Amino acid sequence: MPTASHRTDVLVIGWGLAGLVAAAEAAAAGKRVIIVDQEPRSNLGGQAWWSFGGLFFIDSPEQRRLGIRDSLELARQDWLGTAGFDRDEDLWPRRWADAYLDFAHREKRAWLRQKGVGFFPIVGWAERGGYTATGPGNSVPRFHVTWGTGPGLVAPFQAAVEAAEADGRVTILPRHRVVSLTVENGTVTGAGGDILAPSGAVRGVASSRDVVDSFAVTAGATVVASGGIGGNHDLVRRWWPERLGTAPATMVTGVPAYVDGSMQPIASAAGARIINGDRMWHYVEGVQNWDPVWPGHGIRILPGPSSLWLDATGSRLPVPLFPGFDTLGTLAHLRATGYDHSWFVLSQKIIEKEFTLSGSEQNPDLTGKDVRLLAASRLGKGAAGPVQAFMDRGADFVVRNDLDALIAGMRALPGGEALDGDRVRHEVEARDREVENDFTKDAQIAMLRSARAFRGDRLIRTASPHRILDPKSGPLIAVKLHVLTRKSLGGIETDLSARALGAGGEPVPGLFAAGEASGFGGGGVHGYRALEGTFVGGCLFSGRIAGRAAAAAV
Repeated sequence: MPTASHRTDVLVIGWGLAGLVAAAEAAAAGKRVIIVDQEPRSNLGGQAWWSFGGLFFIDSPEQRRLGIRDSLELARQDWLGTAGFDRDEDLWPRRWADAYLDFAHREKRAWLRQKGVGFFPIVGWAERGGYTATGPGNSVPRFHVTWGTGPGLVAPFQAAVEAAEADGRVTILPRHRVVSLTVENGTVTGAGGDILAPSGAVRGVASSRDVVDSFAVTAGATVVASGGIGGNHDLVRRWWPERLGTAPATMVTGVPAYVDGSMQPIASAAGARIINGDRMWHYVEGVQNWDPVWPGHGIRILPGPSSLWLDATGSRLPVPLFPGFDTLGTLAHLRATGYDHSWFVLSQKIIEKEFTLSGSEQNPDLTGKDVRLLAASRLGKGAAGPVQAFMDRGADFVVRNDLDALIAGMRALPGGEALDGDRVRHEVEARDREVENDFTKDAQIAMLRSARAFRGDRLIRTASPHRILDPKSGPLIAVKLHVLTRKSLGGIETDLSARALGAGGEPVPGLFAAGEASGFGGGGVHGYRALEGTFVGGCLFSGRIAGRAAAAAV
């Protein structure tokens, strides 16, 4: 028998953004809530705390001020062209997509503003696509950065939960790891598991799994908001789809170790159906963190469109696989090369203007809401401080004054022996000849000139076209890029009330799911690919629905 027993109206498993939103909504509806998580309380906010805080809005005031004409119809065209829904299992994900698009167009921004969340005025253009109008990608810039990044997005929901905790309506139980859901007569009535040894580990640092006791929680409704599988490379490789080639032998990790997928089999054992497990979202611009927090910690470069992208042998990637255009298209192409890494080749002028590193801790100006630091880092001379730190200390960065020395430095890194130096020189010099005129047959140069027609890109995101080998733009820089694990796009199938569904499509009584554990809604709201800014947004939307529905069910 468990030593610690609890009773509540709503049990929330996981205190990431989706879990906090669900708990806040249930508490606001007057219900008693218990939140359990296997980590120490230092990790409240989960993976979202580490995020850049990018949000997908449609026809926002920020877009309109920059001359961007967006619409629900255009956004739906982009979403469906990107998602590629084509399975019987896509019934609910498709319905969630329609509901989320409506939310992003109408209520999402006002709801967050009412909670005190603000947004950086320059809208980013992520996942640009580069195919046809009905193909994948964002037709217009839609990536709105939260003022305060991930911590700024987590803050109002954490505050609401902690206020309810102070009032006695919410109980937070750290170091409580769920090992089973309790099922009575086909209804989920709570959960049980292990109480882990107290841990003083700081946020993101891996904690022990030493068991000191057991617990049980009886609840009228249970919400699974336990995240995805990105911290568990074994699971990533097990679910890796053939369409993306073979799984990499080596990857860097873009999420803390606790993003381990451990609740998936537990939810399945209780009757929930897991769908689209082979749909996942990993980046190809990962670099090893010179100051790691968790094991294998990688950071994603958020690149502008100018860097020359070469595979491990030095061959240039094909159209339209340019930096920032098609994440999974690039991943599939690179997996076919037989190597786990690729390269950016660029100039100092490009890195100063175009390199941003993903993550709250890599953007102290935005995270700290520091206007002076922001102006200095985004508009001043030189690379931003965090980027310069990687140039100085990062294992994947090579900085040299001439191309021969750069190629030698690239070849000196692990795996660099695959690089054909003559090929690198040919690609760089050929690209540079195309910059001499205002017209070109090089699609990447044409696209970056087009990008500079957008004020946001011209101001802080896209360097003016120039020869990479121009000494005035130097020194030269090469960056070795790794596959970086990040998001699960599949998960627990849910209806539009966030109720977990069973194998026959019927709701599992008492069980709800939200966030990445539910594929951000429905078991895979993104389909095969995502439009960016839609991950934390999906946590907000699905967490809100799950919290309200769970409260209404008890």
